[in-house]
Amino acid sequence: MPSYAIEELLISSRPGALVAGVDEVGRGAWAGPVLVCAVVTDLSEPPAGLTDSKQLSPGRRDALFESVTSWAAGVGYGEASHEEIDTLGMTEALRRAAHRALSALPVRPDFVILDGSHDYIGSPWPVRLEVRGDSASVSVAAASVLAKVRRDTYMASLDCPGFGFDENAGYPSPVHQAALAESGPTAHHRLSWSYMDDLPRWKHLKKHRDPLVGEGQLSLFG
Repeated sequence: MPSYAIEELLISSRPGALVAGVDEVGRGAWAGPVLVCAVVTDLSEPPAGLTDSKQLSPGRRDALFESVTSWAAGVGYGEASHEEIDTLGMTEALRRAAHRALSALPVRPDFVILDGSHDYIGSPWPVRLEVRGDSASVSVAAASVLAKVRRDTYMASLDCPGFGFDENAGYPSPVHQAALAESGPTAHHRLSWSYMDDLPRWKHLKKHRDPLVGEGQLSLFG
């Protein structure tokens, strides 16, 4: 289970420091925004059962959402739209979403624990990378749950019959793949991604980004 070991280590180097845990959701989706959540805690006992969102059922995540929100000392959300992802690439989109999330906090953190091995946040926040941080840090685990529930709820609210966004949240799935092949991309899809190359009827809609900007993306068939 996550603990405060990383938070306490950072605070020991600067007594009184505030630490934010940061996690993202939506990086690998074909549709919708990428969303980043930042959470600051007062190191109090977290809600029972809080852990990495991927280890929790949808029902358990939903049940934790309100309790984590009310327990946290500060919560900030930031997102980058599918248009920003198409224009800027995922790394820059993540950076912007993270800066928006951190700027939305009611307090300014002195340190940031970022889940993963790549610092997409950068200056001006001192970032500590933590692989599997959502399993190790209470703050990051809280951010992972809040980010997942918030984005899933948004994707389920979109009026896109047949795409199964209430189940797949815009990520690759057989239902999503079949709907794309039949109906083409919706107004919420990332049109620069390589899955568009696998849609003969719709590939003329693909957006082409400067090859020096952004990263390779998932194709429709793997």
